[in-house]
Amino acid sequence: MRAFTQLYGALDATTKTNEKIAVMAAYFRQAAPTDAAWAIYFLSGRRPKRLLGAGLLRQWAAELAGIPEWLLVESYSAVGDSAETATLLLPPAQTIDDEPLHVWVETRVLPLYTLDETAQQASVLDAWARLDEMGRFVYNKLLTGALRVGVSQRLLVRALAEVSGIDDEAIAHRLMGTWEPTPEFYTALLSPDTEDADVSRPYPFFLAYPLEDEPAVLGDVAAWQAEWKWDGIRAQLIRRQGETFLWTRGEELVTDRYPEVVAAASSLPDGTVLDGELLPWGPDGVMPFAQLQRRIGRKTLGRKLLQEVPVVLLTYDLLEWQGEDWRSRPLHERRASLETLISNLQSPISQSLDLLDRPRTNLGRTRRRTRHQPRPRCRRAYAQAPGFDLPGWSQARRLV
Repeated sequence: MRAFTQLYGALDATTKTNEKIAVMAAYFRQAAPTDAAWAIYFLSGRRPKRLLGAGLLRQWAAELAGIPEWLLVESYSAVGDSAETATLLLPPAQTIDDEPLHVWVETRVLPLYTLDETAQQASVLDAWARLDEMGRFVYNKLLTGALRVGVSQRLLVRALAEVSGIDDEAIAHRLMGTWEPTPEFYTALLSPDTEDADVSRPYPFFLAYPLEDEPAVLGDVAAWQAEWKWDGIRAQLIRRQGETFLWTRGEELVTDRYPEVVAAASSLPDGTVLDGELLPWGPDGVMPFAQLQRRIGRKTLGRKLLQEVPVVLLTYDLLEWQGEDWRSRPLHERRASLETLISNLQSPISQSLDLLDRPRTNLGRTRRRTRHQPRPRCRRAYAQAPGFDLPGWSQARRLV
């Protein structure tokens, strides 16, 4: 338990990404699989349901500390957090228990579900007597179902990839869905055999670069495809072997963040990879990016939020079809196949607007008339390669 609480303290003490990854990697290198599995469970945002009411925890701590009710109320008002209030009220422990994390969780935390209030109080007081201040704080957070660690899933994945020496994508794939924090799970998570994770692997994201010269250098406008660039999240939607995966450009697996997109993807044939943009989309069209941010980082998505901020995937490229890498095919061919594919699907998967039939000189005026100021992106109708950014328009991606 002490090693995990020290990890929690170290993560809470820094805002630097590399330091967070380093302290997590150091922990996993020395942790037993039984402890490492539970650590991953908590670091990934999972936690047991609330075992005790916060009020009971404060009350027991006040009784043990021998302080009156009014002082407890004032203390809680000043601190604002029940777990921290209880921790600060408690007298120092006489002895520190060094039992491992899995023992604490499996013998002192989870069994509280089955105890009556008197037995719960006795168990909690005994635990407090064996923990230092940071240990008590983490323990109290576990009891109240409020343990939150300041790391993203992506940072956890990077730390585990560093320890195991396997790809981030393989780790992220194995952390998906429902799993139990067992030593067997941890061993399988770090297994060097990544064949199981290949099914979810995305393609490298094709990026755009600024065009420093005048747009005229691009030549004949008919050789390009123009489309709006919206303010959303770049993503690849993967459908393989009956499973769906949604990756962002930031190399984060967000399949569970956008259930409406995943549900629509179930109609896609196996061996399909779409490139597009995740956008908040209401009855009047695209919504401000701030609305999408309401869904980013949420551990759970309530029905109300899903209704208020529906999301679509606006696709603009077909990267894989029937299990074959299509990136080397001409863009006009990929685009035509994408159009046929998307026409058979229902929202929230749709296709970006093709502006190819509009004169290039009119695109700027069109942009100025368009709500939320999407900017046209132009691409030559051929295979993927680095491209350009048109001044005043948007990212122009040349496909040569």
